[in-house]
Amino acid sequence: MLAIATAVGEALDVPVEPVPAESFGFLGTIFGLDQPSSSALTRERFGWEPTHPSLLEDLAAGDYPA
Repeated sequence: MLAIATAVGEALDVPVEPVPAESFGFLGTIFGLDQPSSSALTRERFGWEPTHPSLLEDLAAGDYPA
C-alpha cells in the first residue's frame, strides 16, 4: 500500500505521510497486513506471461487517462 500511495503522490505532486492504521477503521487492519501476491500459479497453469508494465511502473509512467 505504501508503494502505491507513494507512486500516486508523486504523480499528483502531493506529499505522502504515514497515518495510523486506526484512521481507516476496520479496513486499517487489512491495509496493515502483509499481503504478498504472485502470478506464479497463473503462469504455470495457463502459460501466461505478462506483457504490460506492472502497476507501479504504470503509475510512475503516467500512462493512464486523466
